[in-house]
Amino acid sequence: MKELELYVHIPFCVQKCAYCDFLSASAEPSKRQDYVDALIREIRGYRQAYAAYHVRTIFVGGGTPSVLTPEQIRAVFCALRESFCVDQEAEVTLEVNPGTGTREKIQAWKEAGINRLSIGLQSVRDTELRMLGRIHTYRQFLEIWDEVRSAGFRNVNVDLISGIPGQTIKSWGQTLETVTNLQPEHLSAYSLMLEKGTPFHEKYGEGKQIPDGEPTLPDEETDRLIYEETERILRAYGYTRYEISNYAKEGYQCRHNVGYWKRKDYLGIGLGASSLIGNRRFCHVSDLREYQKRVKNRRDLCEETTLLSVKDEMEEFMFLGLRMTEGIKKPDFYRAFGRTIEQIYGEVLARMERYGLLEIGDREVRLTDRGRDISNAVFAEFLLE
Repeated sequence: MKELELYVHIPFCVQKCAYCDFLSASAEPSKRQDYVDALIREIRGYRQAYAAYHVRTIFVGGGTPSVLTPEQIRAVFCALRESFCVDQEAEVTLEVNPGTGTREKIQAWKEAGINRLSIGLQSVRDTELRMLGRIHTYRQFLEIWDEVRSAGFRNVNVDLISGIPGQTIKSWGQTLETVTNLQPEHLSAYSLMLEKGTPFHEKYGEGKQIPDGEPTLPDEETDRLIYEETERILRAYGYTRYEISNYAKEGYQCRHNVGYWKRKDYLGIGLGASSLIGNRRFCHVSDLREYQKRVKNRRDLCEETTLLSVKDEMEEFMFLGLRMTEGIKKPDFYRAFGRTIEQIYGEVLARMERYGLLEIGDREVRLTDRGRDISNAVFAEFLLE
C-alpha cells in the first residue's frame, strides 16, 4: 500500500488574529455543525478512491480546531478511521488555541486517538498577545498545559512568534527560556509576516506611519540577532533545529511536516484544503456555501488543479528539501528524476558553495548557517528556465 498523509481543515476561530490571513472566520455553533456534517460526508466519499493507501499522519488545522465540541471531534475521527486505513502508529496532530481548551475536550481528543498537540501560544507576554489579537492569556496557556500533561499527552508542540512590535532580543530570549523550562517536545518559532489584507499589514506595512508612542517592528539587525538567538538558546535546552523554523527533542520531529518537505502524497480535506497526489496539485473551493453545496450534491470539490511538469517537480524538490537542516540526498534526486543533481544544477551548486551558502557532500546538499539567513534568495537560484 502507498503512504498517504491527511490534512483536515477546520475554518473556524473565536476571532481572527491581527496577523492571520488563513482561511478562517468566527461562526455560530449551528454553522460549525453544518460544516462538520459536510466534512464527514466528504471524508466518507474517499473510501474507495484511497483504498490502496495507508495513512501515516493526520493533521487537523485551521482556524482553531479546538473550538469543536467533543462530540464533533469524535464524529470526525470516527469517519476518518472508517474511511481510511490509518496506521496503528500514525502521528495524529490537533492544533489548539489555549483559550478554547477544556478538560472534557482534552479527554475527547485522547479518546479519538489524537497523540500530538500543537498549541498556539505565540508569546508569554500578555501585552504582546493582546497586540496580536489572541483570545488567551499566558495564564490560560499554563492551565491547558497542565491539563494536557495530566491527560497523558507526551508529544506537544508550542508555537511562538518573533518580530512582534516592541520586541527586543532580551524579551524574546526571556520568552524562549520561559517556554523551554516547561520542556515541550517540539517548538515552532516563526517570524511575524505582514500579510496583505490583515490589520497588521494595514498598520505596519511598508510606508505606513506609526503614531508616536506606539511600538514599532524590530529593525533588520534586531530581527537577524533574534533569529540567531533562537537557535543558540534552544540548542542549550536540548532542541535540535531540523527545519528553518522548527526545533525538536530527539525523536519528536513532526512527521507530518517532514512529509510535506519531502513531497510525500497528502490529501487535504475540507474547505480550501490543498493536496498533492503524484504530480497533481489541487485545491478545494474556498467559499463555505459552495463547498457545502458541492458536498451535498456529490460534485467535484476542486477549484484549481495543476499537473506538475518534471521541471516543476525538480524545483519543488530543491525548495522544500533545502528547508530541512539535513538538506537533500543526492541519491533521492536521482531516484526521482533519473538524472544526477549535478547534471541539472551543477553550475548553481558550485556558485552557491563558492558564496558559502551551500554545503555539498558526497551524498547530500544542505544550507549553511549563512544560507539559512537568506534562504529565499538561495531557493530562487534553483528556478529552471
